[in-house]
Amino acid sequence: MKIIILAGGGGSRLFPLSRKSYPKQFLKLEDEKSLLVHTVERFLDFVVRRIFWW
Repeated sequence: MKIIILAGGGGSRLFPLSRKSYPKQFLKLEDEKSLLVHTVERFLDFVVRRIFWW
């Protein structure tokens, strides 16, 4: 199984925070972690369990 994280779009709903030079996946909205880091962390536990179960 492969996990693919899509990170794209214009980010118009988060303007002016999100711009072409600073895409939304790199925004830090909740804490010091970017949205991309939060997304990866949500999948880490699942991926680790799958590796050790197969």
